[in-house]
Amino acid sequence: MPKMKTKKSAAKRFRVRPGGTVKRGQAYKRHILTKKSTTRKRHLRGATNVHETNMGHVAAMLPFAGI
Repeated sequence: MPKMKTKKSAAKRFRVRPGGTVKRGQAYKRHILTKKSTTRKRHLRGATNVHETNMGHVAAMLPFAGI
């Protein structure tokens, strides 16, 4: 059997927290910021969790993360 490999792009985007949840960065904060309101940009600060409906996809991309 061939070796299982981690998707390196996913490894750079996600971190597994000690409780088993997966941390991700917020989207829509990279460019075209002038038309977005200050409140909207403020709420996009910080990290958030990956939704449980997407956890299967993340676990498949990170086979050694222990998810």
